[in-house]
Amino acid sequence: MSAEVIPVGDRDAPLFASDADWETAQAALLDAELADGLPIVPPTRARLDAMLAGRDPSETFGVMPPLFGEITARAVAWCCVIAGCHPAEFPVVLEATLATLEPEFNLLGIQTTTGTPTAAVLVHGPATTALGMNAGSNCLGPGNRANACIGRALRLVLTNIGGARPPVGDMATMGQPAKYGMAFAEAAHPLAEPLSVRRGLAPAASAVTVIGLSGTIEVLPEAGAATPEAVLRPALAAMQGGLNAGSGGRQRELGEQFLLLPPEMADVLAKGGWTLGRARTFLRDAGLASRPVARTADDIHLIITGGAGVKMTCLVPWGGGTLCVTRRLPPM
Repeated sequence: MSAEVIPVGDRDAPLFASDADWETAQAALLDAELADGLPIVPPTRARLDAMLAGRDPSETFGVMPPLFGEITARAVAWCCVIAGCHPAEFPVVLEATLATLEPEFNLLGIQTTTGTPTAAVLVHGPATTALGMNAGSNCLGPGNRANACIGRALRLVLTNIGGARPPVGDMATMGQPAKYGMAFAEAAHPLAEPLSVRRGLAPAASAVTVIGLSGTIEVLPEAGAATPEAVLRPALAAMQGGLNAGSGGRQRELGEQFLLLPPEMADVLAKGGWTLGRARTFLRDAGLASRPVARTADDIHLIITGGAGVKMTCLVPWGGGTLCVTRRLPPM
């Protein structure tokens, strides 16, 4: 079986011999409730050491709810190994992990609710190119190894270190597919500086943002998409629908909204003479007649990403209360 074990959350996690049988490793990790149900990369000492790249494995960063497992570099690296990450992706997963611990993210609520939320990962800046992440066609879907593995690794951290395993720590009634992992990259466009820059980081810096996500809504512009208003009115309707559907008739405290704009729709706004600020103000003010969709216009985040086409995506924030958190990445 395994050559040695290391602590990961509340479990002893195995490191297998380099010649360990693949099927045996899969079964052992599933039996130990350390895998997510998909095939995993068998963790070995060589793979773990390569992931850590000389970093002190015992370096600790606190504890993670709901079972308050200790977050060590070793434990995060182990989750990255089994998720299929390359060593260069470890800092992204580590910084995303630390971002979830900030109070405004409300990780305990996200981990233990009967609702659907999970932590989605958005990467900004030069790191997206260096890691080969997808900010183009099908950026939220399959086909890109870095996107898939980074998102999966953070989810495994939340499960294995945090202890959010169904039905003990994770009490989700149904969950959602993004709980296997979700990560994507932000693209460059003249309409808007990257979200990381809007939040105070330098344009040359790379960063990662975690988003408490309950789901996604596909949004089509009004026929012809001829004006900025024709692009944004359906997005506003989607935001209002997400708020209404997730509130159960209660008036929840307002938070944020995320609208993912493909380049073609960002072009419509820019060619119409609209700035990012005007678009956010429109979405905020146009909803005031019924119910505002966010605390302020600045809490409506437009992210340029995706490939050819006019279809947008609203990321539905968890109604229990969460705000995104951004952390700078080390140079790559």
